[in-house]
Amino acid sequence: MSSPLADRIRPRDLSEVFGQTHLIGEGKVLRRLIESGNIPNMIFYGPSGTGKTTIANIAAQVAGKKLYKLNATNASVADIKAIIKELDGVETQGGVLLYLDEIQNFNKKQQQSLLEFMENGSITLIASTTENPYFYIYNAILSRASVFEFLPLAPEDIENAAKRGACLLADELGVKISLEDEAADFIAQTSSGDVRKALNTLELCVMASPLDASNTLTVTTELIEQCTSKKAFRHDKDGDSHYDVISAFQKSIRGSDPDAAIHYLARLITGGDLLIICRRLMVIAAEDIGLAYPQAIAITKACVDSALQLGLPEARIPLAEAVLLLATAPKSNSVVCAIDEALSDVNSKSTGEVPNHLKDAHYGGAKKMGRGLTYQYPHNFPNNYVKQQYLPDAIKNKKYYVPGKNKNEQLSLSYWEQIKGKKEDAK
Repeated sequence: MSSPLADRIRPRDLSEVFGQTHLIGEGKVLRRLIESGNIPNMIFYGPSGTGKTTIANIAAQVAGKKLYKLNATNASVADIKAIIKELDGVETQGGVLLYLDEIQNFNKKQQQSLLEFMENGSITLIASTTENPYFYIYNAILSRASVFEFLPLAPEDIENAAKRGACLLADELGVKISLEDEAADFIAQTSSGDVRKALNTLELCVMASPLDASNTLTVTTELIEQCTSKKAFRHDKDGDSHYDVISAFQKSIRGSDPDAAIHYLARLITGGDLLIICRRLMVIAAEDIGLAYPQAIAITKACVDSALQLGLPEARIPLAEAVLLLATAPKSNSVVCAIDEALSDVNSKSTGEVPNHLKDAHYGGAKKMGRGLTYQYPHNFPNNYVKQQYLPDAIKNKKYYVPGKNKNEQLSLSYWEQIKGKKEDAK
C-alpha cells in the first residue's frame, strides 16, 4: 500500500467515475469523445481531486495511446523532447497522449514547444489546470484544444467514493471496516468537493483505528476530528438542521443583517455546502433584492462563478462578498410577487385569448383573420410609448407588478407616470 488510496482505487472505466455528469453522463460530449477513441487536444479545468487525471487515464486507455504524465511544476522542455524521441517506438505505434498537469506553470516558450506536435497530431495533449485557462494558457494552445470545466464533487458523490474506499481497504487489510454514516457524511462535507482529500482522510483514520475483538476497524466522527483537527459540525444534509441553517441564511440577508448572514454562511461553508450556497445566493439576488438593485444579480453571478472556479477554502472570499453585498443592498420582492401572482392566475382560471392586435401576423392570411390589424408600434411614437391593451380581455385591468418603495423602482415609476400620464392626457 505504498501509493495513496486515491491512486489504488482510481476508476478504470467512466461508469466508475463519481461526479462530472455534465461532462461524462450518458450522451454528454466528453463521454462521446472518449468512447469514440478519437481523442482531441483538451484542457481540463477545475479544482484538485475532481477526476481530471482519472478521466485522462481512461481516455488514453480507450484510445489505445501510450500515456505520458508530466507535471509542469517540475517538468521542462527537455522532458517533452524526451517523449518526442520515443514517438517512433514500438510502444507508441498507437499514438501518444501527454497528460500535462498544472500547465499554468509552463511559461510561454515551454507551452509553445508543444504546438508543432499538437499541430501534426504526433502528440495528443490533455492539459489540466486549477486556474482559469483563458488567463494562464497561451492563446495558440487554447485555439487548438477544447476546454472542459470540472466542478467540485457533490457531498453524496464523495460519500459514495469514501464507502468504496473503505471496502478496498478492508480487502487489503483482511479486516472488517465499519464506516459510520455520520462519519462518511462528515468526511464528505469537509472535503470541499475533493475526492482525493476525502480518501486520504479515510485512509489515515483507518490506519489510526484500533482493531476490536471482532476483527473490525470502526471509523467514527470523533476519530476523524482527531485525525483532521476539524470539529464535526452537525449539518445533516437531509435533516432539519440543514434546512434551518439555509432558512436562517436567507432570512438574515432579507432582513439586512450582514453579521447574521456571514455567520450562517460560515456554517454552510463548514458543512461543505458550496453548491447550495451558490444556488441560494442567486435566488436571493432575484427574490429579495430584485429591482431595488438590479445589478446585484450580475455581481452575485460573478462571485458565484469565482467561488465554483476556486473551490473551498478560497471560495469563502467571493461568497462573503456576495453575502455582504446582498445583505446591505436595498430590498424589493416585487419581482417574485409579480410572477407568483401571474402564475396563480394562469394555473387557476381562464385568462382569455391573446388580443387580436398582438397575435402573430407574419403569415399569409393573417389579415383576413384580423391578426395584428390595429397594433401600434411603440417606437413610432414619442418616448417610444403608445397606450394600447396588452393583457387579454378577461384580465385587462389586472396589476401584477407593484413597484417597491425603493429609490430605483420609484425612479422608474416616476418616469413611466410622466410618460404615460402625458400620453393619456393628450388622448
